Amino acid sequence: MNDPTHRSHFRRRSTLAILIGGLALSMGALNAQEWPSRPVRIVVPYPAGGAVDIVTRALADRLSAQWRQPVVVENKAGAGGVIGADSVSKATPDGHTLVMATVSSHAIAPAVYRKMPYDAAADFGAISLVALTPYIITVHPDVPAANLRELIAHAKANPGKLNFGSSGTGTTPHLAGELFNTQAGTRIAHVPYKGSAPMLADLLGGQVQVAFDNTVIPNIKAGKLRGLAVTGPVRLAAVADLPTAAEAGLPGYEAVGWMGLYAPKGTPMALRMRLAQDTARAAATPEFVARMEGLGFQARTNSPTEFDTYLKSEQQKWAKVVKDAGVPQE
Repeated sequence: MNDPTHRSHFRRRSTLAILIGGLALSMGALNAQEWPSRPVRIVVPYPAGGAVDIVTRALADRLSAQWRQPVVVENKAGAGGVIGADSVSKATPDGHTLVMATVSSHAIAPAVYRKMPYDAAADFGAISLVALTPYIITVHPDVPAANLRELIAHAKANPGKLNFGSSGTGTTPHLAGELFNTQAGTRIAHVPYKGSAPMLADLLGGQVQVAFDNTVIPNIKAGKLRGLAVTGPVRLAAVADLPTAAEAGLPGYEAVGWMGLYAPKGTPMALRMRLAQDTARAAATPEFVARMEGLGFQARTNSPTEFDTYLKSEQQKWAKVVKDAGVPQE
């Protein structure tokens, strides 16, 4: 190991490695500076007109102004967001094709589907969160509960007599209800629907008595439903008088939907950092913040590394809820 020839060879190899590494970083930074060279496409893996579509289009307008390039929103719905997300996982990793992923497509789907066409962590490059979508624990006015503690007490005194509706089995509103049952010690039965609209109709009619949903705000304000608590970590501006679940008597309970941007695996970190910074600027504009608050959402961004960490924690959390609730795998 003391051979001068060996030491010289090692130094040459080390110098070459440093040069190659520096060149790669420089090229990544250069690509980030030159990007975008053409229109950017953001795939929404859900139908047009829904919450994810609305948020994406609001963000796209502000990103387009920054980049001076069109930002095209393309809807590719199906399988709880899996189909659209899968198409982006196989796209060229040059920053011109992104996906607005959700808790369903990246944190819940891996626990619900036996076979996934992609690895939600390994096949994408994280960019940033965009918005959090807390839910509201809501009851029909006939339920004798003016607050969350009273709902828990009433449910425990009448096991199996209350139902909660959701937009479908395996959705975040469904799992929010199952997590509530686990942490509150209640047995409120789940009734799945094909979307929020039919569920809301039955909630208004009293066919189901409870919901964990974010489409109920207009009916709460109209007095047709009673909101008890927000499932997120902070109160919502749209219903500022409603406490969080923790404030209302269920500490530790949190069930939040989210949306965030991902690029295909292999997209350079320098470019992803640029995308994250631009997303943060767009999401901080008063117009975007106001739009989110009007929907009952919260604008929230982070770094690619922070988003990676957040995804892992969300996958672990919802996998446990799916298992504990006995949600059948598809």
